[in-house]
Amino acid sequence: MRFSRKTVVVTGGASGIGAEAVRLFAAEGADVVSADIDEDAGRRIASECEGAVRFVRCDVSDPAAIEALMNEAAQPGGGIDTVFNNAGAGGARASIAEIEPAEWDRTMDLLLRSVAFGIRYAVPHMKGRRGASIVNTSSVAAVGPGYAPTAYSVAKAGVLHLTKVAATDLAQFGIRVNAVQPGFINTNIFTASLGIEGDMQRMANNAIAQMSANAQPVARGGQARDIAEAVAYLASEAAGFVTGASILVDGGITLGPRHSWDPEEAGLFDALETMANAPQQEQQQSRGAGPA
Repeated sequence: MRFSRKTVVVTGGASGIGAEAVRLFAAEGADVVSADIDEDAGRRIASECEGAVRFVRCDVSDPAAIEALMNEAAQPGGGIDTVFNNAGAGGARASIAEIEPAEWDRTMDLLLRSVAFGIRYAVPHMKGRRGASIVNTSSVAAVGPGYAPTAYSVAKAGVLHLTKVAATDLAQFGIRVNAVQPGFINTNIFTASLGIEGDMQRMANNAIAQMSANAQPVARGGQARDIAEAVAYLASEAAGFVTGASILVDGGITLGPRHSWDPEEAGLFDALETMANAPQQEQQQSRGAGPA
């Protein structure tokens, strides 16, 4: 019961990582305020948690809606102890050579500006709260290219830097700020961004999980619970000496190319060594050859 009598706000709480975080915080004693634009799913998850969760509809691309969310969340307990800025989607898929200004702005509003104002409007309700903590969802896409579309990757890199800057700004108030960087997690974010629904979505999600299990040192697909556990740690007193940090929860996918962890995959140096040894092997074979 790490969060007994704590007020916790989770954005994007109706599905995926957010939903699992809502369940975990509620199970550990928190008064959880779950926010999302999906009212049906949000209220269903809240009802599963037997009174520990309040659902509030909130479009995080609207700063005024975020301010209203934080004000409402703070009322019963007189403040907010933890905020998990998690809401998001895949955003624009176009490359930098093709993206339109409106697509860029919508992606930044949803993935980066929402985090900035989630922090901004939570702070007045978090000052003076012992153990106050903010956790933001970044991504492995913040590490480098190749993991997600351009706009998404840039926004998530921005979240990572915002986390560090906010940690320095808010230290004076005793508020810690950290981030979690998920790898390929088995949620609907990828298929939803492509407009895939129903049975096709389930099939595509299973395929993504299998592909990711084969693409990283930890040979299984990432689960929303993996991320929720890391978020709970960062929000808890166990991480009381941690601020401005980020935790990669990615199954090791960012560690290096496949040959660095798969003994059956030949790397550059293996190939060079094979090439270097080839003439010697040919000479040895020619010396050993003779009349029958």
